[in-house]
Amino acid sequence: MKKTLSLIAILFALSTASFAQKEKGEKEGKEKITVPAAVKGALSKKYPDASKVTWEKEKSNYEANWGGKSGEDKSVQFTPTGEFIEIVNAISVSELPKPVLAYVKEHYKGAKITEAGKVTDAKGKISYEAEVNRKDIIFDEKGNFVKAEN
Repeated sequence: MKKTLSLIAILFALSTASFAQKEKGEKEGKEKITVPAAVKGALSKKYPDASKVTWEKEKSNYEANWGGKSGEDKSVQFTPTGEFIEIVNAISVSELPKPVLAYVKEHYKGAKITEAGKVTDAKGKISYEAEVNRKDIIFDEKGNFVKAEN
C-alpha cells in the first residue's frame, strides 16, 4: 500500500511539474516549443521592453509576438542561434501603400485585408505584408507585389 501511495504521489508530482513548465503566454492548441536561450537572450537585448511574449516556430526559426490587444502588434523572428531576421509591426490597412490596396482589389476580388504589417529586415530593408484569405501577400517598399505565402 505504501508503494502504491508513493507511486501515485510521484506521478502526481511529475504531471504537475510538466504542466507548470508550459511557456508563459503559450497559445492554447499550439504545440509547446522550447526556445533556445540564445534566442530569448537576443530578444531581451534587442527589445528589452517586450513583455507577455508568446513564441511560435516559423519553419526552423523562432518568432516572438507581443504588444497590443491581440498580443501580436510586434512580431520578431530569430534564427536558432539568436540572429535577428526581421520585425513586423502591425499597421492599419489604411497605412499600406496605395499600390497594395489596388493589387488586392484587382487580384482578390471581394476579399478583405484582415491584417497588415510593415516589415523591417536585419539590413533595414522595408516591405509590407497584407493578410488576405489566410495568406500573407508580400510587397516591396513601394507597394509592388513580390509573392504570396501560405
